[in-house]
Amino acid sequence: MKLAPHPTLTEFYPAPAERARFVNELFDRAAHDYDRLSGALSLGTDRPYRRWALQQAGLKPGMRVLDVATGTGLVAQAALDSGVAQVDVVGLDASRGMLEENRKHRALQLIQGFGEALPFRDATFDFIVMGYALRHVEDLVALFDEFDRVLRVPGRVLILEISRPSSRLGFALMRIYLQKLLPFLTRSATRCPESARLMKYYWTTIAECVTPASILSALSGAGFRSVERRIRAGILSEYLATKG
Repeated sequence: MKLAPHPTLTEFYPAPAERARFVNELFDRAAHDYDRLSGALSLGTDRPYRRWALQQAGLKPGMRVLDVATGTGLVAQAALDSGVAQVDVVGLDASRGMLEENRKHRALQLIQGFGEALPFRDATFDFIVMGYALRHVEDLVALFDEFDRVLRVPGRVLILEISRPSSRLGFALMRIYLQKLLPFLTRSATRCPESARLMKYYWTTIAECVTPASILSALSGAGFRSVERRIRAGILSEYLATKG
């Protein structure tokens, strides 16, 4: 049974069939400014946090790592900084523009594709990571089935996400920051309306995302064990699971 991460967002695209094209074009156009946007979104904490989260999840040198929705390579770089060899990291992303930015900074095996149809053989990887892209896929059930297929036993999954705050005040503050302040600052700094639009889209997908319980259930339904969610700062979710 299909599980979309959020309803059709008609503010941005008219029908589900248009979602993938809209998202790819949005990221293509914002790719040049994405690293700067990520730093602004996290107030400069994103790079050390990614590295720390990977290490806490059990990433070690010698593992074969797949970075799904690798984008400009911020998570892949965190894996490299954690001691994983460059030849052991593979990045996959649907956006050609994001992959082109990634290639400017590191020489990795980068493949254009979708997480729901991974172009790899069964039991290829020891560790799969997906950073802040769960909200942009078509079907969580298909995604997690593919994760299970390409992982070896006892492979690990780490999904980093920004979750909707549980308190009304936290929700209101986050909405103002992501929907109003950050797009304004982005537009002023980059002169790129697509980068500001990306921040607005980010907020909407966060606000409309399925519950963490639904994500955990989908991971369990794909056959993973030791499924859990760790929460940092009230809004950062780390979904962890083990194959086998």
